[in-house]
Amino acid sequence: MSFGVLGPLTAGSARLGGPKQRAVLARLLVARRRVVPVRTLVADLWEDPPDGAVGTVQTFVGALRKALEPDRPPRTPSSLLVTEGAGYVLRAADVDAWRFEEMLGGDLAVLDRALALWRGPAYAEFADEHWARAEIDRLEELRLVAVERRAEAALAAGRTAEVVADLRAHVAGFPWREKVWSLLALALYREGRQGDALAVVREARRALAENLGVDPGRSCGRWSRTSSPSRPG
Repeated sequence: MSFGVLGPLTAGSARLGGPKQRAVLARLLVARRRVVPVRTLVADLWEDPPDGAVGTVQTFVGALRKALEPDRPPRTPSSLLVTEGAGYVLRAADVDAWRFEEMLGGDLAVLDRALALWRGPAYAEFADEHWARAEIDRLEELRLVAVERRAEAALAAGRTAEVVADLRAHVAGFPWREKVWSLLALALYREGRQGDALAVVREARRALAENLGVDPGRSCGRWSRTSSPSRPG
């Protein structure tokens, strides 16, 4: 069973139920094969849990087991969504977010495949849930790192025009990321566009000052020392 969380929640070809049943599955995936107590699921699903909330969670789990393992014989214990102690654990082996993380150290082709796994924001339908927020933020940061590593790999391969176009779009959405500005300036310089590269450095200073209250740090400084035309001493 392959699970998808880099976009809308999916579980192979299984037809998942309503929002709260889907939230149970997402909450178990966020736990990354750790046990989630029933009381935690109840607290995460409802601000003010109704009477019988524990039984309702058990009903959701039963429905999920049927959806995830449709061929499991009746009265046979689930091997995927398992009861442990006073809670549940999802013994998932194939989750797109986990595969994405494993690919972050790869070359340009691997990074292309890693970024292609994203179908939208991570845990898209659970962005307002407090239990998902930290994992959403962590995965989004890793996605940005992957974009930047891909740009570095493409630059190393001499694909500067492609890198410039990609980084222009990236920096428009994330103007506080100094690494992107530095890569964009370097890509422009390698295209022979020194004036545009220096303009990007100036733009970076403005953007970082506005967003973070700081000047560009060592990465932009290192670019200006190593990549700009030599000046008379």
